[in-house]
Amino acid sequence: MIRPPATIGILGGGQLERMSILAGRRMGYRFHVYEPKAGCAAGMVADREINRAYDDEKAVRAFARATEIVTLMFENIPSRTLEIIGSECPVQPASGVLHICQNRRREKLFLRDRGFPCAAFRVVSSADDLAEAVADLAVPCVLKTAAFGYDGKGQVKITEPQADWSALWRELDVPMAVVEEWIDFEAEYSVISARGADGEVVAFPMAENRHRNHILHTSRVPAGLPEAAQKEARELAAGIAGALEVVGLLAVELFWTRDGRWLVNELAPRPHNSGHFTYDACVTSQFEQHLRAVCGLPLGATDLLRPAVMVNLLGDLWNAGEPDWSLVLRDPFARLHLYDKGAPDPGRKMGHFCVVHGSCDEAWTRAEAIDHALREAAGLPSGVSP
Repeated sequence: MIRPPATIGILGGGQLERMSILAGRRMGYRFHVYEPKAGCAAGMVADREINRAYDDEKAVRAFARATEIVTLMFENIPSRTLEIIGSECPVQPASGVLHICQNRRREKLFLRDRGFPCAAFRVVSSADDLAEAVADLAVPCVLKTAAFGYDGKGQVKITEPQADWSALWRELDVPMAVVEEWIDFEAEYSVISARGADGEVVAFPMAENRHRNHILHTSRVPAGLPEAAQKEARELAAGIAGALEVVGLLAVELFWTRDGRWLVNELAPRPHNSGHFTYDACVTSQFEQHLRAVCGLPLGATDLLRPAVMVNLLGDLWNAGEPDWSLVLRDPFARLHLYDKGAPDPGRKMGHFCVVHGSCDEAWTRAEAIDHALREAAGLPSGVSP
């Protein structure tokens, strides 16, 4: 076990890292953050912030030697960086987990080859491959880059069986991609589990997720599904965590199809946006749980204390200047979380709020009212896109 007041190193400096540090501070840990860009959100609450490139071997080694364990909450870390760190101190999740989850091709092949349910797909590396995949899977289907895709980035919905495939492939400008069949799903959900080094897996309550413009907008807990279906999803997530041999958190994004089946959409070996509700509504937050798992501590209870609705706050809300946060705080059941990330660019996640209430329906009503008030003040339309 790596016990407090040990120093934990974190690769990356965004909001997930920031919230993990705030959770770990309460436990007595100290934190060093390694982030190429200065003034990051996590660095503001860390003991030390190192601003060097991920391929700076000397700086990476010095960072690792000053910590007792290193963790990460950002998939796009070079594998060589993890190899260097691993030669100096423990690092979790391990490089093998990251190698699979940071690339859609490897992730889809991992799921398919181990019998986990996912959408039919084809790996493509040319315009001819793309044309063949579309013909095989039929339209509509989705073309996704193999790497660096999130929040709808790097994705193209294909709706016509014939197109200028060469032009589309040039526009995508990647060496490899994945074409997936279109899923007629009823709703999207996520299960976040923690797996310890001893193989114990503990899951958080399932969240029902809704998106706006391909970016997660709300997460609602408890999810409105029969317990048998939720149990099946938790067991599926636990099986994936075990097959990956992940130590730490694993978020499994799932589609619930209209004919009553689970399909795995994506994996994330870290705290997840859809798990932010745990900070306010669970016995143990996802951030504390991740630290417990990677440090070898006993895993905490994940019981839901009260129903909750989490709503993301994107940079669009700053259209008319700094939002009036009293629109959130005037609701006594709302909790405001701002990330202090600097420039509020459109689509950038700048914070979230969570409404925690004894009634899930009342929490949803209050969250919708707050969201509507914020968007109206910013001159933005309301509503949730499918």
